[in-house]
Amino acid sequence: MSKAQQRLSQFQSHLSSSEADIPRGRESILAKSPDDIVITCALRTPFTKGGRGGLKDVPAADLLVHAFKSLLSRSKIDPALVEDVAVGSVLPPGGGATEFRAAALVAGFPESTAVKSLNRQCSSGLQACVDIANAIRVGMIDVGVGAGVESMSSQYGPGAVTEFSELLESHPEAKNCKVPMGVLSEKMAKDRSISRKDQDAFAASSYQKALRAQQAGKFDEEIAPLTGVKFVDPKTDEERIINVDKDDGIRDGITAESLAKIKPAFAKDGSIHAGNASQISDGAAAVLLMKRSTAERLGQKIVGKFVASSVVGVKPLLMGIGPWKAIPVALQKAGIAKEEVDVWEINEAFASQCVWCVRELGLDEEKVNPNGGAIAFGHPLGCTGARQVATLFNELGRTGKKIGVTSMCVGTGMGMAAVWVKE
Repeated sequence: MSKAQQRLSQFQSHLSSSEADIPRGRESILAKSPDDIVITCALRTPFTKGGRGGLKDVPAADLLVHAFKSLLSRSKIDPALVEDVAVGSVLPPGGGATEFRAAALVAGFPESTAVKSLNRQCSSGLQACVDIANAIRVGMIDVGVGAGVESMSSQYGPGAVTEFSELLESHPEAKNCKVPMGVLSEKMAKDRSISRKDQDAFAASSYQKALRAQQAGKFDEEIAPLTGVKFVDPKTDEERIINVDKDDGIRDGITAESLAKIKPAFAKDGSIHAGNASQISDGAAAVLLMKRSTAERLGQKIVGKFVASSVVGVKPLLMGIGPWKAIPVALQKAGIAKEEVDVWEINEAFASQCVWCVRELGLDEEKVNPNGGAIAFGHPLGCTGARQVATLFNELGRTGKKIGVTSMCVGTGMGMAAVWVKE
Protein backbone atom coordinates (compact mmCIF):
# COMPACT_ATOMS: atom_id res chain seq x y z
CA MET A 1 0.00 0.00 0.00
CA SER A 2 1.40 3.41 -1.00
CA LYS A 3 1.81 6.29 1.48
CA ALA A 4 -1.07 8.14 -0.19
CA GLN A 5 -3.33 5.09 0.19
CA GLN A 6 -2.27 4.69 3.81
CA ARG A 7 -3.15 8.34 4.54
CA LEU A 8 -6.54 8.00 2.85
CA SER A 9 -7.25 4.83 4.85
CA GLN A 10 -6.39 6.66 8.05
CA PHE A 11 -8.62 9.60 7.14
CA GLN A 12 -11.56 7.30 6.31
CA SER A 13 -11.10 5.45 9.57
CA HIS A 14 -11.23 8.82 11.29
CA LEU A 15 -14.64 9.49 9.72
CA SER A 16 -16.10 6.64 11.72
CA SER A 17 -14.40 7.58 14.98
CA SER A 18 -16.43 7.95 18.13
CA GLU A 19 -16.45 11.37 19.82
CA ALA A 20 -13.94 10.08 22.37
CA ASP A 21 -11.45 9.46 19.59
CA ILE A 22 -11.80 12.92 18.00
CA PRO A 23 -8.66 14.97 18.69
CA ARG A 24 -10.52 18.26 19.14
CA GLY A 25 -14.17 17.88 18.29
CA ARG A 26 -17.25 20.01 17.80
CA GLU A 27 -17.00 22.05 20.98
CA SER A 28 -13.44 23.03 20.18
CA ILE A 29 -14.18 24.46 16.74
CA LEU A 30 -17.23 26.27 18.11
CA ALA A 31 -14.98 28.09 20.60
CA LYS A 32 -14.04 31.67 19.77
CA SER A 33 -10.59 33.22 19.51
CA PRO A 34 -9.44 36.74 18.56
CA ASP A 35 -7.36 35.09 15.82
CA ASP A 36 -10.31 33.29 14.17
CA ILE A 37 -10.66 34.05 10.45
CA VAL A 38 -14.23 35.26 10.23
CA ILE A 39 -16.67 36.11 7.48
CA THR A 40 -18.67 39.31 7.90
CA CYS A 41 -20.54 39.24 4.59
CA ALA A 42 -21.13 36.63 1.90
CA LEU A 43 -23.42 37.07 -1.09
CA ARG A 44 -23.98 36.22 -4.71
CA THR A 45 -25.79 37.45 -7.76
CA PRO A 46 -28.70 35.46 -9.13
CA PHE A 47 -27.57 32.60 -11.36
CA THR A 48 -29.06 32.67 -14.84
CA LYS A 49 -29.07 30.26 -17.77
CA GLY A 50 -26.04 30.41 -20.02
CA GLY A 51 -26.81 31.81 -23.47
CA ARG A 52 -30.46 32.56 -22.77
CA GLY A 53 -30.86 33.80 -19.23
CA GLY A 54 -31.24 37.26 -17.77
CA LEU A 55 -27.48 37.88 -17.47
CA LYS A 56 -26.37 36.38 -20.77
CA ASP A 57 -25.16 39.69 -22.22
CA VAL A 58 -23.47 40.99 -19.06
CA PRO A 59 -19.66 40.60 -19.12
CA ALA A 60 -18.08 38.70 -16.23
CA ALA A 61 -16.27 41.79 -14.94
CA ASP A 62 -19.56 43.72 -14.85
CA LEU A 63 -21.14 40.93 -12.79
CA LEU A 64 -18.16 41.20 -10.47
CA VAL A 65 -18.64 44.96 -10.11
CA HIS A 66 -22.19 44.33 -8.90
CA ALA A 67 -21.08 41.67 -6.41
CA PHE A 68 -18.35 43.97 -5.07
CA LYS A 69 -20.68 46.97 -4.77
CA SER A 70 -23.27 44.86 -2.98
CA LEU A 71 -20.62 43.52 -0.59
CA LEU A 72 -19.45 47.03 0.27
CA SER A 73 -23.02 48.26 0.69
CA ARG A 74 -24.19 45.39 2.90
CA SER A 75 -21.10 45.18 5.08
CA LYS A 76 -20.53 48.94 5.26
CA ILE A 77 -16.80 48.21 5.33
CA ASP A 78 -14.51 51.09 4.40
CA PRO A 79 -13.19 49.89 1.01
CA ALA A 80 -9.80 51.41 1.82
CA LEU A 81 -9.39 48.77 4.55
CA VAL A 82 -9.57 45.92 2.04
CA GLU A 83 -5.97 45.12 1.17
CA ASP A 84 -6.37 42.25 -1.27
CA VAL A 85 -9.05 40.71 -3.45
CA ALA A 86 -8.76 37.21 -4.95
CA VAL A 87 -11.12 36.30 -7.78
CA GLY A 88 -11.60 32.73 -8.99
CA SER A 89 -12.53 32.30 -12.64
CA VAL A 90 -11.92 29.59 -15.20
CA LEU A 91 -12.72 30.83 -18.69
CA PRO A 92 -11.56 34.46 -19.23
CA PRO A 93 -8.72 34.97 -21.72
CA GLY A 94 -5.63 36.04 -19.80
CA GLY A 95 -7.14 34.71 -16.60
CA GLY A 96 -9.25 37.82 -16.05
CA ALA A 97 -6.52 39.63 -14.13
CA THR A 98 -6.84 42.91 -16.01
CA GLU A 99 -10.62 43.29 -16.05
CA PHE A 100 -11.01 42.07 -12.46
CA ARG A 101 -8.64 44.78 -11.22
CA ALA A 102 -10.66 47.27 -13.26
CA ALA A 103 -13.90 45.88 -11.77
CA ALA A 104 -12.61 46.45 -8.24
CA LEU A 105 -11.83 50.08 -9.05
CA VAL A 106 -15.25 50.64 -10.60
CA ALA A 107 -16.92 49.07 -7.56
CA GLY A 108 -15.29 51.60 -5.24
CA PHE A 109 -12.12 49.95 -3.99
CA PRO A 110 -9.23 52.42 -3.98
CA GLU A 111 -6.04 51.96 -5.96
CA SER A 112 -4.38 50.68 -2.76
CA THR A 113 -6.52 47.50 -2.90
CA ALA A 114 -4.63 44.77 -4.72
CA VAL A 115 -6.42 42.25 -6.95
CA LYS A 116 -5.46 38.85 -8.34
CA SER A 117 -7.22 36.24 -10.43
CA LEU A 118 -6.76 32.51 -10.00
CA ASN A 119 -7.92 29.33 -11.67
CA ARG A 120 -8.24 25.98 -9.96
CA GLN A 121 -11.06 24.89 -12.24
CA CYS A 122 -14.37 24.32 -10.44
CA SER A 123 -12.88 25.09 -7.02
CA SER A 124 -11.60 28.52 -8.05
CA GLY A 125 -14.10 30.46 -5.94
CA LEU A 126 -13.31 28.39 -2.85
CA GLN A 127 -9.60 28.66 -3.50
CA ALA A 128 -9.96 32.44 -3.65
CA CYS A 129 -11.62 32.48 -0.22
CA VAL A 130 -9.01 30.12 1.23
CA ASP A 131 -6.13 32.16 -0.21
CA ILE A 132 -7.48 35.30 1.47
CA ALA A 133 -8.10 33.44 4.75
CA ASN A 134 -4.54 32.12 4.76
CA ALA A 135 -3.09 35.55 3.92
CA ILE A 136 -4.93 36.97 6.92
CA ARG A 137 -3.88 34.07 9.14
CA VAL A 138 -0.17 34.58 8.46
CA GLY A 139 -0.40 38.36 8.85
CA MET A 140 0.13 39.32 5.22
CA ILE A 141 -3.12 41.33 5.21
CA ASP A 142 -5.82 42.26 7.74
CA VAL A 143 -8.90 42.43 5.51
CA GLY A 144 -9.60 40.77 2.18
CA VAL A 145 -12.24 39.53 -0.23
CA GLY A 146 -12.51 36.09 -1.81
CA ALA A 147 -14.71 36.04 -4.90
CA GLY A 148 -15.66 34.08 -7.98
CA VAL A 149 -17.24 34.93 -11.32
CA GLU A 150 -18.05 33.32 -14.63
CA SER A 151 -19.88 34.36 -17.76
CA MET A 152 -20.36 31.01 -19.43
CA SER A 153 -22.66 32.67 -21.96
CA SER A 154 -19.73 34.48 -23.53
CA GLN A 155 -16.75 32.27 -22.80
CA TYR A 156 -17.83 28.62 -22.64
CA GLY A 157 -17.80 26.19 -25.56
CA PRO A 158 -15.54 24.64 -28.21
CA GLY A 159 -13.32 27.72 -28.33
CA ALA A 160 -12.28 27.12 -24.74
CA VAL A 161 -10.74 23.70 -25.47
CA THR A 162 -6.98 23.61 -24.89
CA GLU A 163 -4.71 21.96 -27.44
CA PHE A 164 -1.90 19.88 -25.95
CA SER A 165 1.67 19.71 -27.22
CA GLU A 166 3.19 16.41 -28.31
CA LEU A 167 5.06 16.31 -25.01
CA LEU A 168 1.84 16.47 -22.97
CA GLU A 169 0.09 14.05 -25.31
CA SER A 170 2.89 11.53 -24.79
CA HIS A 171 2.04 11.00 -21.09
CA PRO A 172 -1.09 8.85 -20.51
CA GLU A 173 -2.32 10.58 -17.35
CA ALA A 174 -1.43 14.04 -18.66
CA LYS A 175 -3.38 13.34 -21.83
CA ASN A 176 -6.42 12.39 -19.75
CA CYS A 177 -6.51 15.90 -18.30
CA LYS A 178 -8.22 17.19 -21.43
CA VAL A 179 -10.93 14.54 -21.67
CA PRO A 180 -14.31 16.39 -21.61
CA MET A 181 -16.04 16.33 -18.23
CA GLY A 182 -19.17 14.66 -19.54
CA VAL A 183 -17.21 11.87 -21.20
CA LEU A 184 -15.13 11.05 -18.14
CA SER A 185 -18.20 11.31 -15.88
CA GLU A 186 -19.98 8.83 -18.11
CA LYS A 187 -17.03 6.48 -17.80
CA MET A 188 -17.02 6.90 -14.03
CA ALA A 189 -20.75 6.20 -13.82
CA LYS A 190 -20.23 2.91 -15.66
CA ASP A 191 -17.10 1.93 -13.76
CA ARG A 192 -18.69 2.66 -10.38
CA SER A 193 -22.10 1.17 -11.29
CA ILE A 194 -24.12 4.34 -10.70
CA SER A 195 -27.47 3.68 -12.32
CA ARG A 196 -29.35 6.22 -14.40
CA LYS A 197 -32.35 5.66 -12.16
CA ASP A 198 -30.38 6.80 -9.12
CA GLN A 199 -28.90 9.75 -10.98
CA ASP A 200 -32.31 10.93 -12.19
CA ALA A 201 -33.81 10.54 -8.72
CA PHE A 202 -31.01 12.65 -7.22
CA ALA A 203 -31.36 15.31 -9.93
CA ALA A 204 -35.15 15.48 -9.56
CA SER A 205 -34.73 15.93 -5.82
CA SER A 206 -32.29 18.80 -6.43
CA TYR A 207 -34.83 20.59 -8.64
CA GLN A 208 -37.65 20.00 -6.20
CA LYS A 209 -35.67 21.22 -3.18
CA ALA A 210 -34.48 24.31 -5.05
CA LEU A 211 -38.01 25.13 -6.21
CA ARG A 212 -39.38 24.87 -2.67
CA ALA A 213 -36.53 27.00 -1.36
CA GLN A 214 -37.02 29.66 -4.01
CA GLN A 215 -40.77 29.82 -3.46
CA ALA A 216 -40.20 30.14 0.29
CA GLY A 217 -37.71 32.99 -0.24
CA LYS A 218 -34.81 31.03 1.22
CA PHE A 219 -32.32 32.38 -1.33
CA ASP A 220 -33.33 36.02 -0.92
CA GLU A 221 -30.82 36.83 1.81
CA GLU A 222 -27.80 35.49 -0.07
CA ILE A 223 -28.75 37.04 -3.43
CA ALA A 224 -27.82 40.59 -4.39
CA PRO A 225 -30.43 41.38 -7.09
CA LEU A 226 -29.50 43.28 -10.22
CA THR A 227 -32.36 45.75 -10.23
CA GLY A 228 -32.23 48.80 -12.45
CA VAL A 229 -28.59 48.09 -13.29
CA LYS A 230 -27.37 49.84 -16.43
CA PHE A 231 -24.94 48.26 -18.84
CA VAL A 232 -23.96 48.64 -22.48
CA ASP A 233 -24.86 45.66 -24.64
CA PRO A 234 -21.59 44.62 -26.31
CA LYS A 235 -23.48 43.36 -29.36
CA THR A 236 -25.46 46.54 -30.07
CA ASP A 237 -23.60 49.23 -28.08
CA GLU A 238 -26.97 50.22 -26.69
CA GLU A 239 -27.54 50.98 -23.03
CA ARG A 240 -29.84 48.47 -21.37
CA ILE A 241 -31.38 48.06 -17.95
CA ILE A 242 -31.06 44.72 -16.17
CA ASN A 243 -33.68 43.55 -13.68
CA VAL A 244 -32.82 40.08 -12.39
CA ASP A 245 -33.61 39.14 -8.83
CA LYS A 246 -33.70 35.34 -8.79
CA ASP A 247 -32.15 32.22 -10.28
CA ASP A 248 -33.86 31.45 -13.58
CA GLY A 249 -32.68 27.87 -14.08
CA ILE A 250 -34.95 26.41 -11.39
CA ARG A 251 -37.85 24.59 -13.02
CA ASP A 252 -41.18 23.30 -11.80
CA GLY A 253 -42.54 19.86 -12.53
CA ILE A 254 -39.23 18.01 -12.71
CA THR A 255 -39.53 14.38 -11.64
CA ALA A 256 -37.38 11.30 -12.00
CA GLU A 257 -39.91 10.07 -14.55
CA SER A 258 -39.64 13.23 -16.69
CA LEU A 259 -35.85 13.10 -16.58
CA ALA A 260 -35.91 9.47 -17.65
CA LYS A 261 -37.24 10.58 -21.05
CA ILE A 262 -34.17 12.71 -21.91
CA LYS A 263 -31.64 11.20 -24.31
CA PRO A 264 -28.10 10.55 -23.03
CA ALA A 265 -25.66 13.28 -24.03
CA PHE A 266 -22.31 11.50 -24.27
CA ALA A 267 -23.02 7.88 -25.25
CA LYS A 268 -25.98 6.12 -26.85
CA ASP A 269 -26.17 3.71 -23.94
CA GLY A 270 -25.09 6.31 -21.40
CA SER A 271 -26.79 7.65 -18.28
CA ILE A 272 -25.72 11.31 -18.20
CA HIS A 273 -27.82 13.99 -19.85
CA ALA A 274 -28.70 17.67 -19.56
CA GLY A 275 -31.19 17.02 -16.77
CA ASN A 276 -28.87 15.25 -14.34
CA ALA A 277 -25.78 17.43 -14.83
CA SER A 278 -25.00 20.95 -13.67
CA GLN A 279 -26.42 23.82 -15.68
CA ILE A 280 -24.25 26.19 -17.72
CA SER A 281 -24.76 29.51 -15.97
CA ASP A 282 -23.64 33.08 -15.36
CA GLY A 283 -23.03 34.59 -11.93
CA ALA A 284 -20.69 36.10 -9.35
CA ALA A 285 -20.17 35.81 -5.59
CA ALA A 286 -18.06 37.59 -2.98
CA VAL A 287 -16.99 36.90 0.62
CA LEU A 288 -15.50 39.42 3.08
CA LEU A 289 -12.92 38.00 5.53
CA MET A 290 -10.83 39.29 8.45
CA LYS A 291 -9.71 38.26 11.95
CA ARG A 292 -12.29 38.24 14.72
CA SER A 293 -10.35 40.93 16.57
CA THR A 294 -10.42 43.12 13.46
CA ALA A 295 -14.14 42.58 12.95
CA GLU A 296 -14.90 43.50 16.55
CA ARG A 297 -12.73 46.63 16.33
CA LEU A 298 -14.49 47.70 13.12
CA GLY A 299 -17.97 46.86 14.36
CA GLN A 300 -18.48 44.28 11.62
CA LYS A 301 -21.25 41.75 12.18
CA ILE A 302 -19.67 38.29 12.23
CA VAL A 303 -21.48 35.73 10.09
CA GLY A 304 -19.21 32.79 10.84
CA LYS A 305 -15.65 31.57 10.60
CA PHE A 306 -13.35 29.59 8.34
CA VAL A 307 -11.88 26.54 10.10
CA ALA A 308 -9.86 24.39 7.69
CA SER A 309 -9.56 23.35 4.06
CA SER A 310 -8.05 20.63 1.92
CA VAL A 311 -7.11 20.11 -1.69
CA VAL A 312 -6.17 16.71 -3.11
CA GLY A 313 -5.39 15.07 -6.41
CA VAL A 314 -7.07 12.04 -7.97
CA LYS A 315 -6.79 10.35 -11.35
CA PRO A 316 -7.91 12.73 -14.14
CA LEU A 317 -10.43 10.20 -15.44
CA LEU A 318 -11.90 9.92 -11.92
CA MET A 319 -12.28 13.66 -11.40
CA GLY A 320 -15.73 13.15 -9.89
CA ILE A 321 -14.48 11.32 -6.80
CA GLY A 322 -12.66 14.46 -5.61
CA PRO A 323 -15.02 15.25 -2.67
CA TRP A 324 -14.72 11.65 -1.42
CA LYS A 325 -10.99 12.14 -1.02
CA ALA A 326 -10.93 15.83 0.00
CA ILE A 327 -13.67 15.81 2.65
CA PRO A 328 -11.96 13.34 5.03
CA VAL A 329 -8.79 15.44 4.89
CA ALA A 330 -10.66 18.66 5.73
CA LEU A 331 -12.50 16.96 8.60
CA GLN A 332 -9.25 15.57 9.95
CA LYS A 333 -7.65 19.02 9.87
CA ALA A 334 -10.67 20.48 11.69
CA GLY A 335 -10.66 17.64 14.22
CA ILE A 336 -14.28 16.60 13.74
CA ALA A 337 -16.17 13.53 12.52
CA LYS A 338 -18.73 13.50 9.74
CA GLU A 339 -21.57 13.05 12.24
CA GLU A 340 -20.79 16.48 13.68
CA VAL A 341 -21.43 18.28 10.39
CA ASP A 342 -24.89 19.85 10.18
CA VAL A 343 -25.00 20.83 6.48
CA TRP A 344 -23.04 19.63 3.45
CA GLU A 345 -22.81 21.79 0.31
CA ILE A 346 -21.34 19.40 -2.26
CA ASN A 347 -21.30 20.73 -5.80
CA GLU A 348 -23.53 18.81 -8.17
CA ALA A 349 -21.25 18.83 -11.19
CA PHE A 350 -22.97 15.59 -12.21
CA ALA A 351 -25.54 13.58 -10.30
CA SER A 352 -23.39 10.50 -10.91
CA GLN A 353 -20.34 11.75 -9.02
CA CYS A 354 -22.32 13.42 -6.26
CA VAL A 355 -24.38 10.29 -5.59
CA TRP A 356 -21.24 8.14 -5.48
CA CYS A 357 -19.35 10.49 -3.14
CA VAL A 358 -22.26 10.84 -0.71
CA ARG A 359 -22.75 7.08 -0.55
CA GLU A 360 -19.09 6.17 -0.25
CA LEU A 361 -18.60 8.69 2.54
CA GLY A 362 -21.72 7.45 4.27
CA LEU A 363 -23.20 10.94 4.63
CA ASP A 364 -26.71 11.63 5.86
CA GLU A 365 -28.44 12.53 2.59
CA GLU A 366 -30.91 14.78 4.41
CA LYS A 367 -28.00 17.08 5.24
CA VAL A 368 -26.66 17.26 1.66
CA ASN A 369 -27.64 20.30 -0.41
CA PRO A 370 -30.89 20.87 1.52
CA ASN A 371 -31.97 23.59 -0.93
CA GLY A 372 -30.81 21.92 -4.12
CA GLY A 373 -27.61 22.51 -6.01
CA ALA A 374 -25.92 23.13 -9.33
CA ILE A 375 -28.20 20.74 -11.21
CA ALA A 376 -31.14 22.95 -10.32
CA PHE A 377 -29.73 26.47 -10.35
CA GLY A 378 -26.41 26.33 -12.11
CA HIS A 379 -22.63 26.10 -11.86
CA PRO A 380 -20.78 29.19 -13.13
CA LEU A 381 -17.46 27.42 -12.91
CA GLY A 382 -15.19 29.84 -11.07
CA CYS A 383 -18.03 31.25 -8.98
CA THR A 384 -19.50 28.15 -7.34
CA GLY A 385 -16.94 27.78 -4.55
CA ALA A 386 -17.67 31.30 -3.27
CA ARG A 387 -21.41 30.87 -3.88
CA GLN A 388 -21.44 27.81 -1.64
CA VAL A 389 -20.11 29.88 1.26
CA ALA A 390 -23.02 32.31 0.96
CA THR A 391 -25.55 29.49 0.57
CA LEU A 392 -24.12 27.52 3.48
CA PHE A 393 -24.14 30.40 5.98
CA ASN A 394 -27.61 31.39 4.83
CA GLU A 395 -28.90 27.89 5.56
CA LEU A 396 -27.04 27.52 8.86
CA GLY A 397 -28.33 30.88 10.05
CA ARG A 398 -31.91 30.16 9.11
CA THR A 399 -31.97 26.74 10.80
CA GLY A 400 -29.87 27.55 13.85
CA LYS A 401 -27.27 24.93 12.93
CA LYS A 402 -23.56 25.45 13.36
CA ILE A 403 -21.09 23.39 11.31
CA GLY A 404 -20.99 23.14 7.54
CA VAL A 405 -18.72 21.77 4.83
CA THR A 406 -18.38 22.91 1.24
CA SER A 407 -16.77 20.68 -1.36
CA MET A 408 -16.48 20.02 -5.05
CA CYS A 409 -14.77 17.83 -7.61
CA VAL A 410 -12.26 19.67 -9.77
CA GLY A 411 -11.43 19.30 -13.45
CA THR A 412 -8.23 17.40 -14.40
CA GLY A 413 -8.62 15.22 -11.30
CA MET A 414 -8.76 17.03 -7.96
CA GLY A 415 -11.06 17.65 -5.03
CA MET A 416 -11.36 20.49 -2.55
CA ALA A 417 -13.26 20.94 0.70
CA ALA A 418 -13.55 23.43 3.56
CA VAL A 419 -15.06 23.46 7.05
CA TRP A 420 -17.01 26.49 8.27
CA VAL A 421 -18.76 27.44 11.52
CA LYS A 422 -21.79 29.73 11.91
CA GLU A 423 -21.76 32.20 14.79
